[in-house]
Amino acid sequence: MLLIPAIDLKDGHCVRLKQGDMHQSTTFGEDPALMARRWVDLGARRLHLVDLNGAFAGHPKNEQAIRSILKEVGGEIDVQLGGGIRDLDTIERYLDAGLRYVIIGTAAVKNPGFLQDACTGFGGHIIVGLDAKDGKVATDGWSKLTRHEVVDLGKKFQDYGVESIIYTDIGRDGMLSGINIEATVKLAQALTIPVIASGGLSKLSDIEALCAVEGEGVEGVICGRAIYTGDLDFEAAQIRADELNG
Repeated sequence: MLLIPAIDLKDGHCVRLKQGDMHQSTTFGEDPALMARRWVDLGARRLHLVDLNGAFAGHPKNEQAIRSILKEVGGEIDVQLGGGIRDLDTIERYLDAGLRYVIIGTAAVKNPGFLQDACTGFGGHIIVGLDAKDGKVATDGWSKLTRHEVVDLGKKFQDYGVESIIYTDIGRDGMLSGINIEATVKLAQALTIPVIASGGLSKLSDIEALCAVEGEGVEGVICGRAIYTGDLDFEAAQIRADELNG
């Protein structure tokens, strides 16, 4: 079970949002590269970066901070990035800079042709982020709820050749209310590619519950607010996950 610390970037700083609201942000660090180093030193095997400004602008906005992270830890662990990635040139530029995975969210839903082209051109490097509420996919920084069912889109994107899917329950994200295990497993069981859980992680029992369903296809979990507030001890949680699924 991969425990993947999230570093959300807003105006070059590390922040956390509540339910994707840019107006409800808490700053947890001024130096993104230093934050990345901290998680790697505590045993992280992958990092999850989000360009929050980029997600809302539709193009990269925190590239300097992202490059500083890649320079610091990119040679040691895999780094994945989402937010504002809407064209193949951006994907190529980030992969050339040392990124391992590019996460495509809104653009995958709105422009599936782009996702197909990305999978064709950069096979093995493309992850889709599906953000949902009550089983329906949301787009545009969670501001718009579509009529698309998560499982239906997951199957479609799997056929395109995406590496994995990050499933976020947006009703829980940043709220420390617990992972939506049932919905995550439902998606994982419908697919043959791995699913990464996201949204609501709050305590060690969440990690234990996810480890229990790892065999269903749940590969990892994004660790956000809980590891910044201290509600979850990241190092201890990764050790516990390794014990359970060693």
